[in-house]
Amino acid sequence: MLYTLSVLVRPKDGVLDTQGRAVMSTLREMGNHSVVDVSVGKFIRLTLESKDEESAVEAAKAMCRDLLCNEMIETFTIKVGDVSK
Repeated sequence: MLYTLSVLVRPKDGVLDTQGRAVMSTLREMGNHSVVDVSVGKFIRLTLESKDEESAVEAAKAMCRDLLCNEMIETFTIKVGDVSK
């Protein structure tokens, strides 16, 4: 079966998010003074062939730990989307 998984990688709480700060600063300079905080991360969509959902999620977790996420400064969440045969 094919599983589509959404992976969101974002800075850990307490880690300086320089990209987020730069975006927030620019938004505020453009007149968007209601912006209080901005966090910049990565969205990754994976389509995996797997025998079941649990195996697909475990494979995605391994990919995150091995390449997609620097766990020293980032966290990741995985959500399962579409499933097809």
